[in-house]
Amino acid sequence: MLTELRGLNEECGVFGVWGHHDPAPMSYYGLHALQHRGQEGAGIVATDGEALRAVRGEGLVNDVFDEQKLKALEGKAAISHVRYATAGGSGLANVQPLLFNSTTGSLAIAHNGNIVNATDLKRSLERQGSIFQTTSDTEVLAHLIKRSHLQSFEERTKQALRLLKGAFAFLILTEDFLMVAQDPNGMRPLSLGRLNGGFVVASETSAFDLIGAEVIRSVEPGELLIIDDTGVRSSFYTEDRGRAICSMEYIYFSRPDSDIDGINIHTARKRLGIQLAKEIQVEADIVTGVPDSSISAAIGFSEQTGIPYEMGLIKNRYVGRTFIQPSQELRERGVKMKLSPVRQVVQGKRVVMVDDSIVRGTTSRRIVNMLKEAGASEVHVVISSPPLKNPCFYGIDISSDSELIAANHSIEEMRDLIGADSLSFLSVEGLLQAVGRSPEYKNCGQCLACFTGEYPTSIYSDTKLPHEKELVR
Repeated sequence: MLTELRGLNEECGVFGVWGHHDPAPMSYYGLHALQHRGQEGAGIVATDGEALRAVRGEGLVNDVFDEQKLKALEGKAAISHVRYATAGGSGLANVQPLLFNSTTGSLAIAHNGNIVNATDLKRSLERQGSIFQTTSDTEVLAHLIKRSHLQSFEERTKQALRLLKGAFAFLILTEDFLMVAQDPNGMRPLSLGRLNGGFVVASETSAFDLIGAEVIRSVEPGELLIIDDTGVRSSFYTEDRGRAICSMEYIYFSRPDSDIDGINIHTARKRLGIQLAKEIQVEADIVTGVPDSSISAAIGFSEQTGIPYEMGLIKNRYVGRTFIQPSQELRERGVKMKLSPVRQVVQGKRVVMVDDSIVRGTTSRRIVNMLKEAGASEVHVVISSPPLKNPCFYGIDISSDSELIAANHSIEEMRDLIGADSLSFLSVEGLLQAVGRSPEYKNCGQCLACFTGEYPTSIYSDTKLPHEKELVR
């Protein structure tokens, strides 16, 4: 994904394996399949049944691990993580999995999502004597588990999970078992698979394909899995369950070869493009998609309208991070390093530019300008999602509506700001119909908060807390 160019980022990806003779190499490959979900840090914690050992570092998976480091993580199980920092900030201390050692046993946690009442929980725990080693919201879970007076680890974990508000997919590793927990709304994707008699868990099923694992199913909202040498045991830690998977997983974040709840991402995005073409009217000569996540929607739009699909934009895959440039001219050149128009394809043509979303509008303006500089006679921008009007508090880095162009401007004003000849968005109803999830659930089991402002959980710091004594009961 065009992380810096696009300006919309997901928090992270998790991968776990139990019952395999090479858990660290399997995790390494699994993290490669999830690299698009986070490029700021990566880590693996492995166990041989007697101790937990960790290798963590900042940067890409290839930057953090080598053969020697993977050999130091021999054992039978591991959890791993790739990180994009939205909550807690950057720095090695916040790179996951987080590892905690105590006289009663070690514990490692990897987390995808964002706990919206983490600040309140931290304040309460600190008043009771907890000392936090990181600024990550993930650490809250470890403290809640350790401070509980319930007898079994499973019951302490369930009690802790019931106190958390927000989006979370947790992997929890001890010397004896791997725990997998999904938040009560299932907001972040998480799947269970089978590998050579063992089990794997990952944010996306594309990681299973890479290592040759078989997909079993998605982890259910509010579900807690315990995986050990005897197999997998499932239970639920709360009765207050719903379904609200993040819609942007289908629209933008997940890889096209991944499936969420049995729905293939490429197929869903193609249907988004088809539905978009049914909802709008535009006259043009060619259709092109903004690489990579918009290509599937552009193909669907082209098939539905009969307007030929062409590769009008090329992504340069060998450009890393660019430094902040001191002038507008150099910033524009930085964008062109990452994305370039194909002049012979777009010159003299009326171009439909399909994109998955508009966040701040600056990138769309630059791409429209590039296409027109390359000779496009018209550029019609069509977006395969509704306008992003509301901030996300669940792990996507748009925490303020001041960052969102659609929250402060009409569609016509947006069209003028990005310099397009026309601008169209998919309807909310069209989004739900195209993705194809079950209509028996509210909003077909999707979170639409960034489009409609209807949040599936409480979101503010004044979330009502249980009495402090209840935290350690």
